[in-house]
Amino acid sequence: MAKVLMKGNEALAESALRAGCRFFSGYPITPQTEILEYMSWRMKEVGGEFVQTESEVAGINMLFGAAAAGARALTSSSGPGFSLKQEGISYLCGTELPAVIADVMRIGSALGNVFQGQGDYWQLTRGGGHGDYRTIVLAPNSVQENADMAYEAFDLAEKYRHPVIVASDAAIGQMVEAVELKEFKEHDINTYDWAVRGRKDDEPKRTAENVYYAMGADNYKEYLLKKYQEIEETEQRWESFCTEDAEIVLVAYGISSRVSKEAVKIARAKGLKLGLIRPRTLWPYPRKAFDALGDSVVGFLSVEMSILGQMVDDIKLATDGKYPVHCYNEFANVPEPDIAIQMAEDMLKQYKK
Repeated sequence: MAKVLMKGNEALAESALRAGCRFFSGYPITPQTEILEYMSWRMKEVGGEFVQTESEVAGINMLFGAAAAGARALTSSSGPGFSLKQEGISYLCGTELPAVIADVMRIGSALGNVFQGQGDYWQLTRGGGHGDYRTIVLAPNSVQENADMAYEAFDLAEKYRHPVIVASDAAIGQMVEAVELKEFKEHDINTYDWAVRGRKDDEPKRTAENVYYAMGADNYKEYLLKKYQEIEETEQRWESFCTEDAEIVLVAYGISSRVSKEAVKIARAKGLKLGLIRPRTLWPYPRKAFDALGDSVVGFLSVEMSILGQMVDDIKLATDGKYPVHCYNEFANVPEPDIAIQMAEDMLKQYKK
């Protein structure tokens, strides 16, 4: 299919429809409102249902209902709106319902601001609600990946009966790039025997219920550990760039990873051995990418738009705490390649023997 120019948010929405999504419920909030705007007219054209809800809480709870009925369903938000969805995401996990949530990140705690940022990392990767759960988190770094990951997210959600989050950011959501969209596929709402639907008197009853209560504590513990171990082993995704002989490895996702790749190219031209690991899944975190590194590495630099360095702990965990990990602590501005290179040079002076 020929490429078309699309904004990142709109590419995500169109790809969700092409993946068979036929229900959207959500509330407008910058910088993801284009997803809702696009769905408001496009969903009708493909025969689906669009609901602009009165709040983000209503959006996630309507999503729960649609997912329980077997539909491919999507909601989207950003910042404080994403926070409001956490209880609903927790319930999706507890009931094992597949659904897709898009979080187009912006800066700041509380209301924050409408500027770009990557400050939702902890909430995305640790489970922002109550209980023992984590969510599969895909991290696109282009309009094309916004489209591809939205398309793929529904298959992943149904494979594990689990919500999947597409962790976009304001820069990716708002930029316009050429994108190749996948073909339409239809999803049969009656595909799965766990889906709730009307029944005749002689048909078995179907309910959406908390898996813990259905299994009991001991069985649930074993089941949940096995499920998450399978996801961690099977679904780690990443891109490695110039890591074969790297001495300092930059680690970045989303818009920050594009800057970081440019920094590696500039540094290599100067004779500096920089490399890049780009997590394409924030959870499961791509530990295998770090396991594959050679003995030349002396340290890691997390390049992220987060003042507190939210990804730093995962880098330390992935490397068993064997290396120094520094952080480029940006906030509202996209990181600069020259600053990342200077920080890497400073690390080399400090740690290279």
